[in-house]
Amino acid sequence: MNATISSYNWEEPCGQLYLLDQEPDDVPPPPAPQDTRGWAKALGGVDGGAMRLALTLQGTSEEAVVLTGLNVRVLARNPALARSAYSMGTGCGGGITPQSFDIDLDDGRPRTEPVAGTDGDVVVPAKDFPYQVTSTDVEVFHLDAHVEGHDVSWYLELAWTSGGRSGTARIDDGGRPFRTSSVTARPEYRYRPDIAQWELTDM
Repeated sequence: MNATISSYNWEEPCGQLYLLDQEPDDVPPPPAPQDTRGWAKALGGVDGGAMRLALTLQGTSEEAVVLTGLNVRVLARNPALARSAYSMGTGCGGGITPQSFDIDLDDGRPRTEPVAGTDGDVVVPAKDFPYQVTSTDVEVFHLDAHVEGHDVSWYLELAWTSGGRSGTARIDDGGRPFRTSSVTARPEYRYRPDIAQWELTDM
């Protein structure tokens, strides 16, 4: 089974916030939308407030793989970072019907909660596990992990069975845990290209 995860804010593709430990004058302009994650990592940034992910799963043969669950594993939960938040923009333009799940990282035992989503203008009803994938049958999960009071390091475990075998696949940020910290009461900056400066937004 192949699993691919990407950061994608499907409601506002450029609206992701990152917490940076730098003053506005030291922060370079935001990059193109597809490069924001690498830009933030290079600056030591942490996803702010919420992390919206798209998880794509596909089998490697015609034999079905049954996906039985997606569990959240928290490695650390600390006080929220005392950093400024930098916005990647105010929104920009942005085959397979996605399924949507909510993850409350403030919960002592967070879980993936199925919620209704959208595919274009069509509402997609909430549906919990199990799912099934093959080499020609793909599933896409939209995951909305959010936090309001903590700095959380976490990853996902995908449980599966196929042909009498079973196991779990770790879903993380390229071999490292995901990390999401609250932006509550933190200063937020947006970049103004007309003056080539980061500007503090109204709280």
